[in-house]
Amino acid sequence: MGIPFTKMHGLGNDYHFINGFEHTIADPAELSRQMSHRHLGAGSDGIILVLPGEEAPFRMRIFNADGSEAETCGNGIRCFAKYVYERGMTQAKDFVIETLAGPNRVQLNVEDGRVLTVRSNMGRPKFERSEIPMLGPEGRVLEEELVLDDRTVRITCANIGNPHAVIFVDDATQADLLTVGPKVENHPSFPKRTNVEFVNVVDRQNIVMRIWERGSGVTMASGSGSCGSSLASMITDRVDRRVNVHLVFGVLTIEWAEDGCVYQEGPATEAYSGVWPE
Repeated sequence: MGIPFTKMHGLGNDYHFINGFEHTIADPAELSRQMSHRHLGAGSDGIILVLPGEEAPFRMRIFNADGSEAETCGNGIRCFAKYVYERGMTQAKDFVIETLAGPNRVQLNVEDGRVLTVRSNMGRPKFERSEIPMLGPEGRVLEEELVLDDRTVRITCANIGNPHAVIFVDDATQADLLTVGPKVENHPSFPKRTNVEFVNVVDRQNIVMRIWERGSGVTMASGSGSCGSSLASMITDRVDRRVNVHLVFGVLTIEWAEDGCVYQEGPATEAYSGVWPE
């Protein structure tokens, strides 16, 4: 016997999805560490459990590659919506998925029974330091100096269900993710650690982003990271309230709408299915 799983990705941000309606996972943190390993496992940024919700039809639990549990996942939520719809677990094209960060409403763009893109309501952003959370005096964290052991960087912070520290650079594609990323993620100023995004602004409708993801390291994309990067660019008046975020394998569209909520829209892709030996 084994654990059936399906590998899915949102623009290269990949997860193994497991149907929790049919299989109970006793230790998802350890399973994620084993499955996610790029050389010794199946290779992914983590695992996502598809579970019944308490008030909504579904609940999503996300475990990063290091076994830590994440509050939410923008790319994961789009893949989750595609997973349950294309497997006939729901016929709705507009429904709510529960996460640790709260309910997330998804709207599916479907053609011939296949989900092409998903629009997701990531909720209302938070900017106060204590809400990130980050240690220090009250107020927003706007291009604030953060001292590392070998350099000083300027960060702008936002929380969109999980924490984000954004560093504006001349060229995000050349950013030193491997060195700076883990130092910011694990900086003592962040009691729950943080995601770290490197952003360069192209114009008021387009930014380029690369990410060091909390608990997973360098990933090819991040839905919540795209939201955090866009919000940091917005509150520092670099961009408009609707932005295209250019990632390694494509583009996500982020909108901070008039209702105060942040919406992300983009594709979801199924790569393959397999069985993990128990």
